Amino acid sequence: MRIYLDGVSVYHVNVAQISTYVSASAGTHSLVVQAWDSTGAVFKTAETIKVGTASPTPSPSPTPTPSTVLNEVQQWTGWLTCGACGNTGGSGAVATYSMVRGISYPTLSGSSAEFNIGGSFPYADAYWYFRHQALNKAFKSLRYEFDLYIPAGLENAPQAIEFEVQEWLNGYVYNFGWQALYPGNQWRVFNYTLKRWESTGVPLTRFSPGTWHHIVTEYHNDPATHTTYHDAITVDGVRHVLSIKHAATATTASNEFTNAFQLDLNGTPTPFKVFVDNMKITYVN
Repeated sequence: MRIYLDGVSVYHVNVAQISTYVSASAGTHSLVVQAWDSTGAVFKTAETIKVGTASPTPSPSPTPTPSTVLNEVQQWTGWLTCGACGNTGGSGAVATYSMVRGISYPTLSGSSAEFNIGGSFPYADAYWYFRHQALNKAFKSLRYEFDLYIPAGLENAPQAIEFEVQEWLNGYVYNFGWQALYPGNQWRVFNYTLKRWESTGVPLTRFSPGTWHHIVTEYHNDPATHTTYHDAITVDGVRHVLSIKHAATATTASNEFTNAFQLDLNGTPTPFKVFVDNMKITYVN
């Protein structure tokens, strides 16, 4: 496979798929991707690209060190599910769902995970979570990030895509929940104590299909005041700083630390799947 920019070859690779960046100056350019298979057949796609000028987008703030990194969590053995235990508008109806690890295409790391949901119940959801070793300290900072891929034809199918981290610590639940809500195109966070989603004021730009999107969310909690803080969200390099805080929720359960991923069906309902790669949790406590 080879990429031509304005008639000049700028990149080539001998693989069956391509994922790369090409630098170009501001203005209008001709971009051509051309491929040859083992029989000599040629495949070619041409596009006209307009490159604008913009201020540099701020990158996520660095996590203080020393930190703990849980990397490629989507590959780990031990994912659990409780069906419709996530937020649901489907009156408890259970969707059909699956998680498949070890996907070789599409992938960035070499092994992504496929999350799939279907069934006949409108607004039903599917919730997957991973239970990590319980902690005995609050998060001074925590970053939850991953790459997301939606196949072509499914880019408008979800009702919502959700993900969260939860820390149960010394009699309180600190919930860091996010929702990409498609109706209304907005990012929301979950108020665990009041059991409701709340708008962040950050608009959702629906994920374009057939390409990877990088999502980073940042949090911390304060055990002295029993408060959860949503600090920022970064999508494809654009960072939005937040100042959203919620009261933690009292519990009698023992300490626990989990991360989760959830898919919600729309009102039709339309089955869909997404792929997740490079799932990473970085924290200081």
